[in-house]
Amino acid sequence: MLIDPVSTFFEEVNDPAKNDADEKVEEKTMKGLWELGAFGLQVPQDLGGLGLTNTQYTRLVEIVGAHDLGVGITLGAHQSIGFKGILLVGTPEQKAKYLPRVTSGELAAFCLTEPSSGSDAGSIRSRAVLSPDGKHYILNGSKIWISNGGLAEIMTVFAQTPVTDPKTGKTVDKVTGFIVERSFGGVTNGPPEKKLGIKASNTAEVFYEDVKIPVENVLGGVGNGFKVAMNILNNGRFGMAAALTGTMRACISKAVEFATQRKQFGHRIDSYGTIQEKIARMAMLQYITESMAYMISGNMDAGSENYHLEAAISKCFASEAAWHVCDEAIQIMGGMGYMRATGLERVLRDLRIFKIFEGTNDILRLFVALTGIQYAGAHLKELQNAFKNPTANLGLIFEEASKRVVRSVGLASPPAMDHLVHKDLANSATQLAKRIDTFGQAIEMVLIKYGKSIVNEQFVLNRLAGSAIDLYASAVVLSRASISLEKGLPTANHERLMAEVWTSEATERIDGYLKMIATGKNLDNFTKLSQISKNICEAAGVAQINPLNI
Repeated sequence: MLIDPVSTFFEEVNDPAKNDADEKVEEKTMKGLWELGAFGLQVPQDLGGLGLTNTQYTRLVEIVGAHDLGVGITLGAHQSIGFKGILLVGTPEQKAKYLPRVTSGELAAFCLTEPSSGSDAGSIRSRAVLSPDGKHYILNGSKIWISNGGLAEIMTVFAQTPVTDPKTGKTVDKVTGFIVERSFGGVTNGPPEKKLGIKASNTAEVFYEDVKIPVENVLGGVGNGFKVAMNILNNGRFGMAAALTGTMRACISKAVEFATQRKQFGHRIDSYGTIQEKIARMAMLQYITESMAYMISGNMDAGSENYHLEAAISKCFASEAAWHVCDEAIQIMGGMGYMRATGLERVLRDLRIFKIFEGTNDILRLFVALTGIQYAGAHLKELQNAFKNPTANLGLIFEEASKRVVRSVGLASPPAMDHLVHKDLANSATQLAKRIDTFGQAIEMVLIKYGKSIVNEQFVLNRLAGSAIDLYASAVVLSRASISLEKGLPTANHERLMAEVWTSEATERIDGYLKMIATGKNLDNFTKLSQISKNICEAAGVAQINPLNI
């Protein structure tokens, strides 16, 4: 019911070029979006929203991403993170008070980042202290780069609060989340930031001076703010993959329209292998991102609570895939792609932020690697504990010993996956299964080698994360292509081709990643890379002089 009116709205009412030039979303666009209910997509209907599922939300956000990422950030900052905390962990009273307001004209913002704390969210300095009468928290501090920061009336704000341990009596600072209204007084903001992209989105510094926050506006419990913030971010990340799915689809359409009409050397340029490879790889990246977005949202709708790792992967993958797809679309179109009128230069500028905000891809890669490692670490710890009391744990010890002996003489078989996919993709599934097995062995190897210090081995962790991302992407694409083949969809064979090529190349990349962390030559290169970086930092820039020595 909403797909057609939303699509029509963005095609006929919204003007992305004007929004970008004016560095704000046009008033008529904002008014129309409120009327469509676009600012309350997942708020329950009885509280003023549309009550959409995560999957339905994904479909609509995809449309927004195809047309205007600046508007997409305005919508996302409002509901994907701005008031998401109220939706996720708010009390019934908080939901009843605030959700009708954020669906009927009052913008929301998520206020976490500070000048001294970006990726290290636990180091924030804003502080809220309970008033002598115990009725309010008094908030002081500031936040930077807040999307909707200059427009929002309702804010989810995080600050340090003194918390006393009831057992020890010791008081320490812990992060707490608060629902703050601009009308409380003491809330001001700086001018809109001048940015590379998403210029239509309002981004501003927000200041809090002796803001009196009612105690009933604590969100998620005193001292639980870090957990609340991470829950909000984890829950909202799949929305980025959804939006960028649409962005890539739009970029591909422009590139293909040009390639199928442009003639050079007597032939349409889409007949040349170089252009064909670009278009095919662009299509594969879009297909995988789309598959991730809908698999994660579908699992969330099915009740899954363990989607944080997949959501982080989807954010990393989507942001890098979309950047590559847009860049390649410009390359296919040549000088025409570089022109502002084509619209791709704006999209490229808008895309750059997606690799940075809501968790930089660098930090999320470490999160992916370390989250996976902790499960393997728990198993090894269980095994170590078993050896401390072998008599009582003979079953576990013999089972583990049998696995290792069989593996060492080459008799072990990787986990079977061919029965989980369509028969035409059985070979691809077998290749993936082998890499899952070798990945598990690699995780165990680095844990034994580095122990707890693995958290500091970022060169290694990044290769493990790259492997994990490729493993997940391959599993997702094989799943979707299998469903299409089983249903006999018109595009099934096309999807099979993309799944086969992706899995073939991904498994080769995984082999390369795992070889890097296992061989002395590559580990030595990591040491050298570290030293090169230190040399440059000590020189405050490029260390060597130019070849002319002047």
